Amino acid sequence: MGSNELIFEIEVEISNSSDEDSGSSEPEGFDSYDEEEYGNNRDPFEDQELPEPTKPSLAEFLHQPDPLQTPPPHFRPDTPQATSVSSPPSSPPQPAKKTRFLTAQTPPTPTKPPKPRTPPLQTETTCNSSQQSQSPPPKSSGEVPASQRSPTAWLAKRFRSPRSKVPRHRATLSWKTDSDPDIAPSVSRFQPARKPGPQLISSSTYTPLELFKLFFPFETVQTMCQNTNKQAAKNQSMGKKYKWTDLDVEDFYKYCGLVLYMSLVKVDSISDYWRQDHLFSLSLPAQIMSRDRYRTISWNLHLSDPDEVVKNNRKKGTAEHDKLFQLKPLMDTIKNACKSFYHPHKNLAVDERMVASKAKNVMTQYMKAKPIKWGFKLFVLADSRNGYTVDFSVYTGKSDIPSGHGLSYDVVMSLVQPGYLGTGYHIYMDNFYSSPKLFRALHECKFSACGTYRDNRKGCPQTDVNALTKRSERGSIRWIRDGPIVYVKWMDTREVSVCSTIHPAHSGEIAQSRMKQDDGSWAKVSIPCPTPVKQYNQHMGGVDLSDQLIQYYSAQHKTMRWYRKMFYHFLDIATTNSFILHKELCLAQEKQPLTHRAFLEKLTSELCGRPLLTKSSAKSPADHVPVAISNLQSATPSDKATTGRRRCEHCQSQGRRKDTPWKCSKCDVALCLQLDRNCFAAWHETEHRKENGVKS
Repeated sequence: MGSNELIFEIEVEISNSSDEDSGSSEPEGFDSYDEEEYGNNRDPFEDQELPEPTKPSLAEFLHQPDPLQTPPPHFRPDTPQATSVSSPPSSPPQPAKKTRFLTAQTPPTPTKPPKPRTPPLQTETTCNSSQQSQSPPPKSSGEVPASQRSPTAWLAKRFRSPRSKVPRHRATLSWKTDSDPDIAPSVSRFQPARKPGPQLISSSTYTPLELFKLFFPFETVQTMCQNTNKQAAKNQSMGKKYKWTDLDVEDFYKYCGLVLYMSLVKVDSISDYWRQDHLFSLSLPAQIMSRDRYRTISWNLHLSDPDEVVKNNRKKGTAEHDKLFQLKPLMDTIKNACKSFYHPHKNLAVDERMVASKAKNVMTQYMKAKPIKWGFKLFVLADSRNGYTVDFSVYTGKSDIPSGHGLSYDVVMSLVQPGYLGTGYHIYMDNFYSSPKLFRALHECKFSACGTYRDNRKGCPQTDVNALTKRSERGSIRWIRDGPIVYVKWMDTREVSVCSTIHPAHSGEIAQSRMKQDDGSWAKVSIPCPTPVKQYNQHMGGVDLSDQLIQYYSAQHKTMRWYRKMFYHFLDIATTNSFILHKELCLAQEKQPLTHRAFLEKLTSELCGRPLLTKSSAKSPADHVPVAISNLQSATPSDKATTGRRRCEHCQSQGRRKDTPWKCSKCDVALCLQLDRNCFAAWHETEHRKENGVKS
C-alpha cells in the first residue's frame, strides 16, 4: 500500500442528540425568562474554561483504539477547531446509528456530493484543498479557514460528541410536602423611621374636635370656603334663584357637625330633620341652621377654585389634564395628615376600597366581587393592628403612560415608601398585587411581603409534579422555595395558594376546621396549616377593619356631584382616624377610651357648638297637679287646718320634717306647696333626672 493510498472503514456511534449541536431550538416548555428567574440552574460548562486544545497528527490518530470499543473523545462545539477533551459528561444511553467514511485511492473529481442521510452530518468528505476552497464560508466567526485546517480535522469533527445539556429548572421542579424541612429566609430588621403610634404629645389630653382639626385645619377650611363662595356667585350669575350668604369657617364646621349628626340619627330624607310639630321631630338641626341654608351649602360646596377647574377641563385628552383636580386641596391635606400624625406598626395591609357612586365619570368602576359594586376605587395602605388609614390613592383609570411593570406593582411601590416608613415592614396583600417581580423588588427595599397569588402569574411555579389534586386530603401542604420566595399550596375546602418572603413553608401550625364525620355529624378537627396562611389571615384585614369602622357611621348621602361624594368620604377618613388616635392616646395613658359612637356624639356637639347634655325642663306634666289630701266636705271647719296632713317626701329627703296638706294627684306623694318652699316642683325635677339617667 503506497503512502498516498489509504482506505479504511470506521464505524462510529453518534447519539441522536447531535441535532442540538447543529443549532436546534430550545426544549419545549422553556420560557425566555426562566434563566433570569432561576439563575442558579445554569449549565455547568458555561462558566468553565477548557484547556488549550492540541492537534493530533494522522499517525497518532491511526493508533487510537477502535471507536466501536471505546467511547469517542468529547469536543466542545464552540472551540475554534475540533480537539479532544478528557471525557464527555455522562448522559443517558441512546440508540446509535452508524455512518461509513470512505477515503478514495485518488482524489475524486469535483462532482456534486450526494444528499446526506442526516442533515447535520456529511456522508462523504475529502482532504483536497482545492475542493474545500469552493465550499461556502463557515457560519461561525471563530471557525478556522479550510486552508489552515489539520489533515485529520474532518475526522475529529466526526468524533465530536454532542454537548450534553443540564435539565432546566422547570423540568426538574416538583412540589415538596410538609415532611420536607424548610428554612425561613433572612428578614430585614424592623427599623421604623419614627416610633410607631400617634405623633402627638402622649401626656396631653386632646378633645375630639382638636383631633378632627388635624385633618381639617383652619387654612384648608378657609380655602374651601372661598371656593364655595365663588361657586355660589357663579351659579347666581347663571340664573340660580336662592338666597346666599358667604360661608365662613365657623359655618363650615357647623355644616360638618350636621353631616355627622345625620350619620348618627338616620331618617328617610334630608327635609325630615327640620320637620316640626311632629312626634318624631328633631330639635338640633333647626337650632344650628335653617334647612335652606344647609341645602345651599351642599349645592355650592367646592373644594377647588372654580376658575381653575374650567382651565383644567380644557386640557382633557392631554397629559396635562388632572382628573383629580376638583378634589384638591382637601385630598392632599388629608393624605399628609394621615402620614404626619401617626406612624404605623410593623404589619401593614394593601387592598382596594370602594366609594359608592354611579356618577357618569371615567373613574367610576364596577367590581362584582365587592359589596359596593359601583363607585370610585381607592388603593389603601392601612395598619393591620387598628385599621388606621396610612395612605391612599384614587384610581383614575388606565394610565396613558404605562410603566412597564403593571398597575398592581406601581400601586404597592407608590404606597410603600421607605423614606417615610423605614425598613423591615411586613406587607400583606391579595392575589391582585402578589407577583414574584413585586416581592423581589420589595425584598431589595428591605420590605417583606406575604399574600395569595394566581397560578398563572408570570414567574410562579407551573409544574404539576407532586402537586395537590381534588382528591388530596384536607390539610395537605405542598411548597416550593425559589430564593427568598416560598410558594405554598394548602388544601382546605378548596386549594389555597400563598407566597411569602417572611415565613417558612410550615412550622407546625394548626387550624380548626369543621368537617363532616362518618355518622353525618359535624365536628371541629385540627388540621395542619402553613405558616404563611396563618399569618395572612391574621394581618390581612387592616383595610377591611378600616372599612368596617367607616361604614358604622358613614357620612355618605345622595348628591349630584361626584367630587362631593369624595368629600364625604374624606370626612369619614378624618373622623375614623381621629377616633383611632383618641383610642391609642388613651391606651398609652392607661385611660378608658370613649366608644366610637360616644366619640362621634361629642365631636358633633363640639362642631355644632351645643352642649352634649341639656338640662331637662322644670315644668311638670299636665296630669301632675297638687290637690288637698283631706276631703273638705266631710271635715268640720275647726279641722280644716290639721285634718289629713302627711309628711313631705322632699323635705324628708333633705333631712327635715315638715307636714303638708298637699299631694300630687298622679304620684300620690305628699309635697309642700308654700310661698317660701315649693317642694312640688323640686321633687318632680329630681325624679325626672333619675328617669333619664342624668346625675344631679
